[in-house]
Amino acid sequence: MEKKDLSCVDCGVLNCNKRDSEYPGFCPTAALSEEEIREVMALYEDPDNHRIAVISAEVEADFYRKYTRVEETAEFARRMGYQKIGIATCVGLIEESRIFARILRKKGFDVVGAACKIGSVDKTAIGIPEESFLGKGPGPVMCNPILQAGLLNKEGTDLNVVIGLCVGHDTLFYKYSEAPVTTLITKDRVLGHNPAAALYQCGSYYSHLMKEE
Repeated sequence: MEKKDLSCVDCGVLNCNKRDSEYPGFCPTAALSEEEIREVMALYEDPDNHRIAVISAEVEADFYRKYTRVEETAEFARRMGYQKIGIATCVGLIEESRIFARILRKKGFDVVGAACKIGSVDKTAIGIPEESFLGKGPGPVMCNPILQAGLLNKEGTDLNVVIGLCVGHDTLFYKYSEAPVTTLITKDRVLGHNPAAALYQCGSYYSHLMKEE
């Protein structure tokens, strides 16, 4: 691999984090100009950006290795002063979303959920041929992340939480959500919604992932 193709994922130094070594020659941090850094840091002067950045750092520091992701999400929302929380959920994880909604309500939040099949529109409406889903698990009703976002926008949610939306559907939800978004659960139908397991096992059970195509 040529030097020009290397980036942070190829770095074994991570001097940007520890500051106890030297930056490698391909390091993006070393290549940044002072002006570029100033331009980005100026964006944190926006009141919303500044508040999110500061409070997320506080939650990390105060509850490091103490709080679960569920607890961190609720604490972040509380410190941000958010009141209405939207849940954009896959219908396959509706029970997890129900439990999360109960937890949030116990903590005093208003909660509104939007399931991925909202509107109950056929997949053929967006040009997916009927034969591609007949007799298969997903069924004929399309996931509708744009409508999910639209409903939560209409409800005026302060923060939206994604629970198990499919790859790509989550992309569209992030794109159309007017409220800030965080993710609680990332879907992986094979690995019990723990996609990192495939990375941990790429030297054994999932070694086929490392084969060049």
